[in-house]
Amino acid sequence: MFSTPIEIEVSPKKITYQDRIMTLGSCFSENIGKRMQSAYFSIDINPFGVLYNPISLLNSIELLVLNKAFNQDDIFKWNDLWQSFSHSSLFSSPTQDACLSKINNQLDTSHSFFKQTDYLIITLGTAWVFEEKTTRKVVSNCHKLPSSEFLRRRLTVEEIVADYSMLIGKLKSLFPNLQLIFSVSPIRHWKDGAHENNLSKSILLLAIDKLKDLYDNVSYFPAYEIQMDELRDYRFYDSDMLHPSEVAIDYIWKRFSETYFDEKTLLIKKELEQLSADLAHRPLQPDSVEFKKFQLNTEKKKIFLKNKYPFLESRIK
Repeated sequence: MFSTPIEIEVSPKKITYQDRIMTLGSCFSENIGKRMQSAYFSIDINPFGVLYNPISLLNSIELLVLNKAFNQDDIFKWNDLWQSFSHSSLFSSPTQDACLSKINNQLDTSHSFFKQTDYLIITLGTAWVFEEKTTRKVVSNCHKLPSSEFLRRRLTVEEIVADYSMLIGKLKSLFPNLQLIFSVSPIRHWKDGAHENNLSKSILLLAIDKLKDLYDNVSYFPAYEIQMDELRDYRFYDSDMLHPSEVAIDYIWKRFSETYFDEKTLLIKKELEQLSADLAHRPLQPDSVEFKKFQLNTEKKKIFLKNKYPFLESRIK
């Protein structure tokens, strides 16, 4: 076996189909979130878009708790688009009203979801942050503004632990049953160089390890270690040689499932992933007799599973 298996302790806390899950963080959290969505878990994926640094993620969680609507003072115009320093470019828009509508509609929806969330999955990507010079606030996205508008610095372990300790204390008082699952994105930030990327990831790993020791509602899933060691081969990377390939993401999803799902949930997941694949199937000959039979059988399967699992009624359209 040409691999170094990562030993992962099975979590005593199990995610079920009755739980509500939110993911926040790098595009890796988006990938895992979409795997959960395809298996019909109740999930909200990256309500602010893809974010990378710990401070932006912390600020996003605080915004979800407060649910304070954004106004015209919270956005700006650049390159003919209205933008928000708290959001990814997915929320940018040619008009001020459209930008604010996107932001506030999503914020309101995700705030309602967050109040009932059982598991918050946070994927940290980098310890580097950009601070807007005029406000000294950490931005989630620079939106291609000139680099002269920002100060760039690397967070310390102590800074991350202190800020997240305050946040976790607040979350525990408001949502005592909320579980936090941290991971570090296996995606390498190669523009910083190999050494700086490793230093950055190390800071994130050390900070999470400290938080895990301090709080009983914090756990860590080793996505980074699985990619770096167990899948230590460029065939498990995308064409840019920096992002995990689909095969790698599927494998890490399998390890996550083994860690956080019990046997019953795994069996349900297997059935629902197959249904999702069937519903997404696009044939070369859509008018063929074979495909019409396939569609009929898929519809029967959908009805059967909705009757078998009543929670699916609102999740399968």
